[in-house]
Amino acid sequence: MYQVTRPRHTGPVTTTQPVAARIRAALAPLWRPAPPAPDAPQRLSRWAWVADVTLAVFLAATTVYATANGATDTSGPDGPAFVVGRDGRPVPPIPPLPPVPRPDQLKYPYIAGVRHTELAAAPGWLLVLAALTALPLVLRRRYPAAAFTAVLATTVVFHWAEQESWAPYSADAPTVFTFVACLIAAYSAALYSPYRRFTTVALLAGGALMAALHESNVPGITPGFVPFVVLVPLGLAANTMHTWRQRLRTMEADKEAATRLAVDLERARIARELHDVVTHNVSMMTVQAGAARTVLTAQPELAREALLAVESAGRAAMSELRHVMGLLAMTSQTSDTPTADLAPQPGLGQVGVLAERVRGTGVPVDLTVTGAPVPLPAGVDLAAYRVAQEALTNTVKHASGASVTITVDYLPGEVRVEVADTGGAPSPSAGTGNGRGLMGLRERLAVYGGTLDAGRRMTGGYRVRAVIPVGDA
Repeated sequence: MYQVTRPRHTGPVTTTQPVAARIRAALAPLWRPAPPAPDAPQRLSRWAWVADVTLAVFLAATTVYATANGATDTSGPDGPAFVVGRDGRPVPPIPPLPPVPRPDQLKYPYIAGVRHTELAAAPGWLLVLAALTALPLVLRRRYPAAAFTAVLATTVVFHWAEQESWAPYSADAPTVFTFVACLIAAYSAALYSPYRRFTTVALLAGGALMAALHESNVPGITPGFVPFVVLVPLGLAANTMHTWRQRLRTMEADKEAATRLAVDLERARIARELHDVVTHNVSMMTVQAGAARTVLTAQPELAREALLAVESAGRAAMSELRHVMGLLAMTSQTSDTPTADLAPQPGLGQVGVLAERVRGTGVPVDLTVTGAPVPLPAGVDLAAYRVAQEALTNTVKHASGASVTITVDYLPGEVRVEVADTGGAPSPSAGTGNGRGLMGLRERLAVYGGTLDAGRRMTGGYRVRAVIPVGDA
């Protein structure tokens, strides 16, 4: 069996893009609509369309009118001998005109004996070109680059046609309107088009074409300087406004996103606090109330103790809820001066009280503390306490009849809290659970760089272990 081998290419791999694809990519801004801003509506409003259509039709109509009626009569050889001033008195006669060439010497001869030169009407195709110099402005917001290119192209063709093939017609009158259309199209392209490089090149090329083909653009300014005095600065100003608007929209979007994130984080924190406070105490109350109902007739004393435990759990829940609500109600002025109604947050120092409360429900709890206890930051102390509280709550709810071991280990640079049970049957009122408690613990510990490990043990039961760094505390 033969094996075909191919020579291995050792040089750099280069990919050549077809010429047609490059041209299509370069001209893509002509047919791709301008993407809307993140906070802008997907479609233009009705008033925006009406404004653009009105502007385009008005400029087209005025350009056509100026084209049809813009021929200027020139005085013939037997023109007026004097001019009457505003006050009605004659002014000195104008100097005599230079000799008029013979009719056969003129490119466009006139009829001898006629006082004024009679110019023929502008042809229809020239009127169509005049209208097309402004009608593309209808799409100046939706397709800004294409609208500018269309206005520029039709304007150049229009003035080239009147100069080359229709010399008896004077195009000075419509020049003002075509130039205004170019200004509006350039402004729209620089303001609305997302293709900045294409727009910049188009503005420079358009300015050069207008300077080369226009005989008179703006009175009082040399035609060659008009694009650099008017068109290019206008494009730069519009580009600056476009950049400013984009930055403003970006800042507003970032601010809104940051606000939403802050609200979501605060909502998650509130839910976590309420879960930690309510779930544990309500679970204790439910277990104690069920025990009281069971022994109410046979052993009233035990029922009384269970009801006292329910009352104690309810008071503890109310106290912690009052603390949470007080923290939420604090303003920036009162955040630094907590009121006396807010009891201090629980910490590892209250784990013994927590274990005693769980023992009251009939669950054996063994607490072991190793290492020398050190003062912990308030957030770390509360997070460690919540780990023990959530683990004990899960044992009461999902492992009835199990015994629990709590281990608090103070190590150099970290504190470890481990809660393990021996397993048991779930309580009738336990429910399925949604894992929100463990998820909230992981989020809480992550704030301080801690980790949480929770899962079933090989020997049976469940174990929750948290490691929280405490630095040099």
